Amino acid sequence: MNCPQIPLVPCEEFFARALGKFRKSRIPMVGAFEPTLRCNLRCKHCYCCFDPKKKELSPDEIGRIIDEVAAAGCIWLTLTGGEPLLRPDFLEIYTHAKKKGMLVSLFTNATLITPEIADYFLEYPPHEIEISLYGATKETYENVTGVAGSFERCMQGIRLLHERKLRFLLKTMVMTLNRHELGAMNDFANGLGVDFHFDPVLNPKIDGSREPCDYRIDVSEAASLDVNDGERLKAWKDYCTGFENFVPDDKLYVCGAGRESFHIDPYGNLGVCVLSRSEDFNLKNDSFRQGWDEFMPKLLSPKRTKGYACERCDLQYLCTVCPSWSKLETQDIEKPVEYLCQLAHLRAEALGIKKGGGRWEEKLMVSRK
Repeated sequence: MNCPQIPLVPCEEFFARALGKFRKSRIPMVGAFEPTLRCNLRCKHCYCCFDPKKKELSPDEIGRIIDEVAAAGCIWLTLTGGEPLLRPDFLEIYTHAKKKGMLVSLFTNATLITPEIADYFLEYPPHEIEISLYGATKETYENVTGVAGSFERCMQGIRLLHERKLRFLLKTMVMTLNRHELGAMNDFANGLGVDFHFDPVLNPKIDGSREPCDYRIDVSEAASLDVNDGERLKAWKDYCTGFENFVPDDKLYVCGAGRESFHIDPYGNLGVCVLSRSEDFNLKNDSFRQGWDEFMPKLLSPKRTKGYACERCDLQYLCTVCPSWSKLETQDIEKPVEYLCQLAHLRAEALGIKKGGGRWEEKLMVSRK
């Protein structure tokens, strides 16, 4: 029963209202947890690195960690991987997080969704299910995943969720292997009545291997995807209105990672995000509260130096580069990622934004001195 004195606010609106206050107070409201890095697919572009010698967290350890992040203020928890459904105890993990009052989302390839799992989700719905779709045809999809039969299993998982009218969206990484089917994937999603998201920017593996980058589409093509998609272009324009008086500061980490969000890997290591991994603080031995209050600020403490190539660039908010990405791709947390730098300038040109920080070629020349 709804109380007439308490206005109902959509989740997204609440998030927008609360974000500033949560960040200022350093409340860890958004978390990503990888129950496993194992996967039943072998996607050519994947950034994950599974080490069979490492021991994953036990069910009891996961339960305690979930209790601790909930007590610290976590509202949104994403279960990702790897493929989370490979954990035999996945539903127990999922249910425990739900019972703690968190909004639990699932990132999955959908190939392991069974009628039983779909029925369980119908009874206890996730906040969101995001399904990775790598092609609109069997040939393209399985060329990416490297596993015969995976396309039909993905389609079956999608059908099981759709038949039950469960909330989910489809998403893809646009790469040289599947760019020709981007429109067909979008049409497939539209036919189901679900949202479709895409990202044309591949990052290196978390061990620094640049193998996924071999499948990046040309940067001009990536920029054109922003311009030619009406909704995407509008989203960028709306986003940019918040940065009309943008002034770069001396912080290296300028996003919300470590300020209102966190990442936990399958082995209990706490980090600021999926790209910034550290084995310096493990939740098997210490509490999340201690890690959030004492360890995280240390990770975020580095400042930009005078030699920082992007120091005076006023297009940083259009650039998806971060210290963690720079470290993976260039082995230097302050060095620009050439692909992302080019993309930011092409976005600015498309959006009609004046560039005051110099062309990307000039900044890259500075960074190489």
